[in-house]
Amino acid sequence: MFPPIMVYTWSFTAATPSFRCRTPMDDISEVSITDKILQNYKPSESQCDQYQKQISLSECQRCFQLTNETYYNDTHMKPCTNFIFDRTYYQSTLVEEWYMVCNRISLKSFVQIVFFFGYMVGSLVFGILSDKFGRRPIMGVSFVLITIASFMCAFAPHPKLGFEISYAFFVLGRFLLACATRGVALTGFVIGSEIVGPKQRLFTGIVIEYFFAGGELILLGFAYFIRTWRLLNTALAILSIPFLFFYFILPESPRWLISKGHYNHAERVLRRIAKTNGSFFDSIAYDDLINEEKKREALYPKKSHGLRSLFQSKIMIIIAINMSFQWFVQNLVFYGVSQNTGAWLTDPYIAFLAGALVEIVAYFVVHLVLNRWGRKLVYCIFVLLFGLFSFFVVPIQMFMLKNSQEQYILMFIINVVLKFLASGSYAIIYIYANELFPTQGRNTGIGLCSMVARFGAIIGTLSNDLLARVWIHFPIVVFGTTSLIAVVFATICPETMNKPLPETIHDVDRMGLTWPCWKPKTLICEDMNGMADSDEHVSLKNQLKENDSF
Repeated sequence: MFPPIMVYTWSFTAATPSFRCRTPMDDISEVSITDKILQNYKPSESQCDQYQKQISLSECQRCFQLTNETYYNDTHMKPCTNFIFDRTYYQSTLVEEWYMVCNRISLKSFVQIVFFFGYMVGSLVFGILSDKFGRRPIMGVSFVLITIASFMCAFAPHPKLGFEISYAFFVLGRFLLACATRGVALTGFVIGSEIVGPKQRLFTGIVIEYFFAGGELILLGFAYFIRTWRLLNTALAILSIPFLFFYFILPESPRWLISKGHYNHAERVLRRIAKTNGSFFDSIAYDDLINEEKKREALYPKKSHGLRSLFQSKIMIIIAINMSFQWFVQNLVFYGVSQNTGAWLTDPYIAFLAGALVEIVAYFVVHLVLNRWGRKLVYCIFVLLFGLFSFFVVPIQMFMLKNSQEQYILMFIINVVLKFLASGSYAIIYIYANELFPTQGRNTGIGLCSMVARFGAIIGTLSNDLLARVWIHFPIVVFGTTSLIAVVFATICPETMNKPLPETIHDVDRMGLTWPCWKPKTLICEDMNGMADSDEHVSLKNQLKENDSF
């Protein structure tokens, strides 16, 4: 719930209100500024021609003004240095305080680039550390970093520090916030799936998505009532403090403990879970499970951890690359389409609410069908439909009367459908990838996927501005094409519904690869050392599946 609050805070604290150049007439208190007066300072279209390749006409007229040195005769343009911002929706934003508009807009873009870079670093680093030192301590460290970084972002921008120092501290705070946010989000998702059995994994995964959308709604409530950026950041920083105590409540993942040989600690955790649930803890079954685990460790000792563990077999390499590509595509389309979900609404708060509600509906539908039809088939359907609906946008925009009511209604429907499909597939890929990576490298694998996904998020965020300059329909065509390609690659991954989580690379090898997504044909390969699964290992695996009680 907390990561989306930290991520989407930027949408409100650094929102860009409507603005215009500050004119000399604004300094005269007796004069009421009218559109007619402002028109005298606004450059004409012909005067903005020299800037048309860099900025639009509207941007030119907002960032440049005519000088009145000769009372509007023989006037010339000059860049604006002071601005008047609209107060309809925001009392103050960071953009207003630092004038991050026009020729200073790169300051805002740089903060977001650093934030996404922090996402990439945090995804990989915290993923590797979580597989090495445990899920619980890494989540605890991440919450501490979130609290520190939140207060940095709230108080670092200060006039007494000067702009350069304030900006540097703020950027550092955003970087740390991004790193720590991924540490909480990925580790929390993994430990949630590892602490339950196969039938409850879907519920756990979807509930996390529900809380993600719930976090967006909580942020919306704070942002609606606190419209000053510094107060909003401070309030959210204070909100992070109670989460520091989460470390003392959260148990370590029993799967991770067993995979590391901490059998006594794992038993204590499982006994605590059984007591909380009012269930009987079967010590004999647990001892049998541990004995089988030790036999498996003797048969196939773990060679390495971290990233190297994902490159020990051909099947694991294929799955890791495939899942990374799937995450890239889902982040590309999710962030690209999300910008258009509330585009028909002028109120930013209503637009944000509309996007969150569409996400909740998508998660609910996924929750209903994922355990009936399987992970892969449902994912393929969502992504395929997204690709097909994407191409409906081009003829609607090209051949229908521009700005007509019919076009408006159709684009409204298409945007909502695309947001629904993108949100659904985004939720599924989290659950699906989590069930494909083995325990010994699960957090590392998810971290790798998340790191690659950041490139998709960056491209998706910037595509509507940059790619649209090449061709207005370029972004949606890219979204649709990459989605169709993703469906093809997704067909080779195995189904994971109601199956135990893989513990080792050899478990993943036995899952094999399938083709296509609606046929249960399985391709099982030998690992890279040429070692096939023996009858003894098959028997051992069957016993472990029967004993799977997490």
